[in-house]
Amino acid sequence: MAGVVGPVGNASEMSLRRLDLSLQEAEANLALDEALLMEAEGSDRPIETLRLWQFADATVVIGRGSKIAGEVDLDYCRGAAIPVLRRCSGGAAIVAGPGCLMYSVVLDLRLRPELRKVDEAHAWVMSRLAEAVRQQLEQVAWQGTCDLTFEGRKFSGNSLRIARDHLLYHGTILHDADLERIPMCLKTPPRQPDYREGRSHGDFVTNIPIDPRRLADDIAIAFEATSAPHGWPERAMNELLDERYRSAAWHERH
Repeated sequence: MAGVVGPVGNASEMSLRRLDLSLQEAEANLALDEALLMEAEGSDRPIETLRLWQFADATVVIGRGSKIAGEVDLDYCRGAAIPVLRRCSGGAAIVAGPGCLMYSVVLDLRLRPELRKVDEAHAWVMSRLAEAVRQQLEQVAWQGTCDLTFEGRKFSGNSLRIARDHLLYHGTILHDADLERIPMCLKTPPRQPDYREGRSHGDFVTNIPIDPRRLADDIAIAFEATSAPHGWPERAMNELLDERYRSAAWHERH
């Protein structure tokens, strides 16, 4: 990877670039998130990105260290032709697809050294995400490690990955998702926040009544993502697809 040439400046001097890009292939969407992180790590200049997107079809996404058998009903997913894919960040399994706005943010830790502390990283991102949602829905709470809730029910789950000098933080916002599919795809999670209080998926997860297009703009405002993108790391994404994201060995490993 290329080293840093000269000073990197500071976060107040630059804005994030906004990338509105959803890809048809589910695996490509996950590969692109990691490619954006790799692009920033390998650049000789600061690159911070906010990506806004969604999956074209229902998709189960498990964490980097997840054990599929403990989190996913594979028989149901296979019968319903729902792919089960592994992302590069931590956390537990989710069900995404139409009606679920996805966001991904890559931040430069040289510009924002305080975010090397995981608690600070959660606070920085979650406070801005909550601020964006509150433009349409005031009764939003941050609960657990990195969940957003409405009337005590979760509508946003998030996860992160920290590289050498950059952070990838990404997550979901449910606004018109097929909630009935979640308990069919997912088992009871092995780790639960205290505020869940043992509730089933059906009693715990909810959609929120918001306009997703307006929310996307509000997220961009909250993250100060005002720069236009000049391309995106398609080559790195394709390399990751070939090396990892189209490989059953990656997705199905225990």
